[in-house]
Amino acid sequence: MTDAPTMTSPEADLATFRERRNQAVVQPLGNLALVNTQWIDSEQSVWGVPGLWAPLSAGKSGLRLTAVSADDIHVNGHLVDGSVVVAGKDSAEPAEIVFSDTVRGFVIAGPTGNYALRVWDANSEGIRNFGGIDAYPYNAEWVVEAQFIAMPGTTMPFEHSKDEGITRDVEVPGEISFSKNGVDYSLAAISSGRALQIVFSDATSGVDTYSVGRFLYVAPDASGKGKLSTSIRGFAAVHLLLRVQLPVPPKQNRFSIPIEAGEKNVLAKDGSAPAPNFLWRNLASPGSHFPTWDI
Repeated sequence: MTDAPTMTSPEADLATFRERRNQAVVQPLGNLALVNTQWIDSEQSVWGVPGLWAPLSAGKSGLRLTAVSADDIHVNGHLVDGSVVVAGKDSAEPAEIVFSDTVRGFVIAGPTGNYALRVWDANSEGIRNFGGIDAYPYNAEWVVEAQFIAMPGTTMPFEHSKDEGITRDVEVPGEISFSKNGVDYSLAAISSGRALQIVFSDATSGVDTYSVGRFLYVAPDASGKGKLSTSIRGFAAVHLLLRVQLPVPPKQNRFSIPIEAGEKNVLAKDGSAPAPNFLWRNLASPGSHFPTWDI
């Protein structure tokens, strides 16, 4: 005989999620450990770490690192003294870089065949000054059933926060549609791993939440249906990293009403909000995923 599964309330599930979320962002490779993402288009130094970093010829994965033994850089466990190729995360055997007991790095690939060095510090200023993530209480009003409508081959111009009005065509696999209080909504979704990502803004943006907008991750089932639960995760944490291009919500993803659910702001250790820029900057890992598709 097996024990019956333990039933929990949405409020309890949310409290557990938020506790785990706060723990996750301060891990050695968590969001707050991320201190730099620098795209390499020519031989150059990288802020915060030693060595010279240069692109490889087209079609090759990674970057070329030139360093001396005194720089104390280890790639895949070997001390670098000269020039080595540091394979990117898109390689079958991505390289692991160790700069010190607390500082590590990886090379990531961009959408156009370019590469960047990403650096984490387990003793970053962001981790030392993190006081938690402020969020709205659970709000059942914003748990809604939605339908994914596939639109293969569709692209949409997206503006990014540093592009000064210039747009880029981004593949949009489909739209997420739902009705709320008699109003029909269709939100453009972009791919994010195995999930879909919705970049949205609402009447709380710039008031209680970050001005550019927030993110929602959705994983529809085989029928295309999914639950949008904005009570869990609504914090678009990519905002003040100067080296990150932030997508601006397209017009159809801009709500005129307030969505008072999800995460709001990062708090400093003294409880002040919004937190100093380094907290927003370090909570900027676009590759970070948590075990939920709710926001």
